[in-house]
Amino acid sequence: MAKREKKEPEKPSTAWQGTYGDMITLMLCFFVMLYNPSEIDVTQLATITESLQMNQTEAPTGGMSLSTGRLAELGNTISSLPSLEKGKSLGTAMKKAVSLFSPEIKSNRITITSDERGVVISLASDAFFKKGSAELNIDETRETLLRLSEFFNYPELKERRFRIEGHTDNTPVTQLLSDDEDDNTDVKQIQKFNSNWELSAQRAINVLYYLADFGVDENKFSVAGYADTRPKFDNNTPEGQAYNRRVDIIILDEGHF
Repeated sequence: MAKREKKEPEKPSTAWQGTYGDMITLMLCFFVMLYNPSEIDVTQLATITESLQMNQTEAPTGGMSLSTGRLAELGNTISSLPSLEKGKSLGTAMKKAVSLFSPEIKSNRITITSDERGVVISLASDAFFKKGSAELNIDETRETLLRLSEFFNYPELKERRFRIEGHTDNTPVTQLLSDDEDDNTDVKQIQKFNSNWELSAQRAINVLYYLADFGVDENKFSVAGYADTRPKFDNNTPEGQAYNRRVDIIILDEGHF
């Protein structure tokens, strides 16, 4: 009677490795997109790049399906992205702005942040404008506007473009004037603008007018008015409304020109 041949156990399938490798690659691309070049740390970037580069003689292990050298090539691509170097200069500009406008920051007249658009310098409308008006309090703000114009002319920002955005709270636009002749302070409401859209746009335009007078190249600037459609805080509180009344001057990052 013939002996049955022993069947060798089937080797585990490696088909999953291709899917796993693709998933890891997609995750890497996702985190690269999230990486903020305006706050780039050169040491961190070098560490990331080094970790991506594999020894050419070392075979990939685990579920990695990329061929040897593909990750190294990807690491070199990341380190050579043009936006990273420009993002570094944008981060330097932000640090310089924080230092230059520290008195205004301490007094809440200016706030400086960064987001996907670039560096955002926010002027508090209550400090820069008369209530319900697009007219600048130029006697009180001239020195700050002069320093802003000098800052935008710095060599680090020579290749940058800028956008000035006007914002309001959700209160219907009115201007309150006091009648000084009446001891009871007769308050009158005068409608100077048809809507907060007009008010926010005109405030942004007037800021550009003064910056241009003080020496900036107005061809590098664009202007927009957003009324109360882009609040930073809750409009249900007076404090939130005050923060929402602002003019943002944005040093634009690449992709937002």
